[in-house]
Amino acid sequence: MRRPVFIARQAERPTGLLGRALAAIMAVETRSINDEVLRHLAIAPGERILEIGFGHGRTLERAAKATAEARFAGIDHAEDMVAAVARRAHRLVEAGRLEVRAGDSSALPWPDATFDGAYAVHTIYFWEDPGRHLAEVRRVLRPGGRLVLGFRERAPEVEARVPAQIYHLRSCDEVLTLLTAAGLEPAASRGRGPGLWVVEARRH
Repeated sequence: MRRPVFIARQAERPTGLLGRALAAIMAVETRSINDEVLRHLAIAPGERILEIGFGHGRTLERAAKATAEARFAGIDHAEDMVAAVARRAHRLVEAGRLEVRAGDSSALPWPDATFDGAYAVHTIYFWEDPGRHLAEVRRVLRPGGRLVLGFRERAPEVEARVPAQIYHLRSCDEVLTLLTAAGLEPAASRGRGPGLWVVEARRH
């Protein structure tokens, strides 16, 4: 059954009561791949890490609590989600361990070479111009910094479930090509689920 457009739009940018409810569901449904992406990222003490499209924010909070000596930032274009995470994780914010901003990852509000690592899970579908977003991620990564993406690749059964005007699905090979074109060195591995991929890429 195809997901209704209004639900797909909430998945892209959760707002209001429905958005909060959907975000809570997504936090449970996506925990496995989020944790897998964090394992691949292998955050070390002293590093600065960025999550792109953090949505419910639970992954960002878990990462911050698991590595007390690292600092974290997140950006999401859903202002309701940013406000909710800022309230819920206010102790991390007040301690200077976590920064959350509302914005678009095609124009990241941080200087060049700010982060040691970045990650995004189920976010690439919503980038109409992924090259622009990836170029921005590369810009804010330090030399040798890494990006980890978690996503479900394009397949007929997936395309049948989601509206094409919201979800821009891509094959793993297409994602690897985009990363290479953005000046990153990618390597892919199968995620723990049908059609799921975890792709690591390093800045030259």
